[in-house]
Amino acid sequence: MALGRKRIRLGEILIREGCLNEEELQRALSLQKGTGKRLGEILVENAIVTGDELAQALSNQLGLARVDMLSVDIPQEILDLVPVNVLKKHGVLPFSYKPDSPNTLLVAMSDPMDLTAIDDVSIVTNLAVEPVVSTNQSIRLALDKYFGQGELQSAAEQYAAEKVAFVEETYTESEDILNSPIVQLVTNMVESAVRQRSSDIHIEPLEHSVRVRYRIDGALYDRASYQPSVLPAIVTRVKIISGMDISEKRKPQDGRMTQVVDSLEYDIRVSTIPTVFGEKVVLRLASKTALNRSKDQLGMRPDEIERFDHIISNPHGIFLVTGPTGSGKSTTLYTALSALNKEDVNIITVEDPVEANINGVNQIQVNPRADLTFASALRSILRQDPDIIMIGEIRDEETAQIAVQASITGHLVVSTLHTNSAASTLTRLMDMGIEPYLLADSMVGVIAQRLVRKLCPDCKKAVEATTEEKVLLRYPGDKPLTIYERCGCAKCGGTGFIGRTGVYEIMEISPTIKRIIEQGGNAEDIKEQALNEGMLTLRMSASKYVEEGVTTIEEMRKVSFDT
Repeated sequence: MALGRKRIRLGEILIREGCLNEEELQRALSLQKGTGKRLGEILVENAIVTGDELAQALSNQLGLARVDMLSVDIPQEILDLVPVNVLKKHGVLPFSYKPDSPNTLLVAMSDPMDLTAIDDVSIVTNLAVEPVVSTNQSIRLALDKYFGQGELQSAAEQYAAEKVAFVEETYTESEDILNSPIVQLVTNMVESAVRQRSSDIHIEPLEHSVRVRYRIDGALYDRASYQPSVLPAIVTRVKIISGMDISEKRKPQDGRMTQVVDSLEYDIRVSTIPTVFGEKVVLRLASKTALNRSKDQLGMRPDEIERFDHIISNPHGIFLVTGPTGSGKSTTLYTALSALNKEDVNIITVEDPVEANINGVNQIQVNPRADLTFASALRSILRQDPDIIMIGEIRDEETAQIAVQASITGHLVVSTLHTNSAASTLTRLMDMGIEPYLLADSMVGVIAQRLVRKLCPDCKKAVEATTEEKVLLRYPGDKPLTIYERCGCAKCGGTGFIGRTGVYEIMEISPTIKRIIEQGGNAEDIKEQALNEGMLTLRMSASKYVEEGVTTIEEMRKVSFDT
């Protein structure tokens, strides 16, 4: 159905569809004032409605078709019809000619009532335009997929042609600088990485090129390659906005910056290190809201949530989350803190760095230069009348000793440790000098965790498990078992995976396990008793995900090499 020229109000449509009430509409309209943003953007940004609810309501009320832009393959001739700056300005994307009308262009729009956008596309293409409803996020992702790398390459080439010089001593964020190719290159690189669900950007100097790789769902993928002459300007730009010394090129440096992408603020930790071909830069991207999740969003099963809740309901004791770097420990800790964050408790954290802000929680940033270490901060906060203490990481014997003393004197202490399993965490603390009787008295629970990549539901392929695979899964050899392999499609960017989920080994410290610890028992003794009490190992938890078709055998093997 082609839209008439009469403007229909979005608020009225959403109220008719039952997506929001009059009070929520008025709140959104007041938030919209002075922002220059569309009402739909404000509603989604403030979680008043979801992008899907908005798209479905518009589709129902206006009688328009819906399209998921991530599952559409757009021909190059369509992509060439409208300049990318016009598409990005309006947040629209043409994707096909209308089957029964070759002079009509189907255009994906999150706001199909935007007559200005329709007119602009129609004038540029000299074709009739028929809007098709899509979510703003899927349009932005598709724009990035089809035009993102081209824009990055174009900015790099423009820089090489102009040889723009940064005046290091008198650098100011003037409009000319902000519009310069290298600034656009860095900004677009971060936007592109965020839209592809990346956690890290690696900018690596090689002998004859600069390689850019994104870490997506835990694996690195090549995303761009530039001339070596571009590297110094990229490094200088990143150093300037992350507060580093641009004149120091011989030492590693660390910094922080923030950038807003699609209305979400991202906290970016930056690290540079000199290599033989120049400085390598790594940017770690974290959404300010990503660490505050509910327990079911972590991937915990109902029985695991029950155990988790029981452990953190202890009024005092030590609760530890263990695993390697990048296994989601911080997210689990922040989830625990959010669950414990009530008006009648005083929560204090000591972190390095503070990764996300939690309302109502007192967070302390470690600063070794000011002699504010984990241990010294802990001694001070014990005089601040805390109920719950979070320690970012137990790194040494001194911190471990203070944590144990704090838990015995009536505080709940939550922290992380780098160990491979729940049982080995307890023996590690004994090795750090904690007396077994003190450890038995203070520990309330340990969670060992890893992350596995989830198979893309649109393209995963069912196969019959082989005898060897059944052995790995500890599945009866005489029973048939269907498992899934990854393939790759437009929706998952050809990787075969979309997102990750947590795999957990949750050990509650029962009276029997306390006795084993007191007697100086080893990790095997502790693990055996925990298994008797119903604990699932990482391998067992990951095997369940394979049997359910959530992940692959290869991902399970990465989580645990146990046989």
